[in-house]
Amino acid sequence: MKVNLKYFGMIAESVGKTEEVLELGENISLEELKARQVQKHNIADPESIQLAVNQDLNTEVELKDDDEVAFLPPFAGG
Repeated sequence: MKVNLKYFGMIAESVGKTEEVLELGENISLEELKARQVQKHNIADPESIQLAVNQDLNTEVELKDDDEVAFLPPFAGG
């Protein structure tokens, strides 16, 4: 399964890029993907990172081939 990852803000700075394509094994959960990327790129404060799948913040989804997963930094209101 192939997923398209997008990184924003401080996460993109930490990772050193704004997007990448990953080839994953079948049946990987969104939380497993997040944990892998946090460890791989040594992303600070992983608890504050939100994920969006196909521009939807509902994380109760099963990843599918060609999904887009966005790693979003904390947002400040104003």
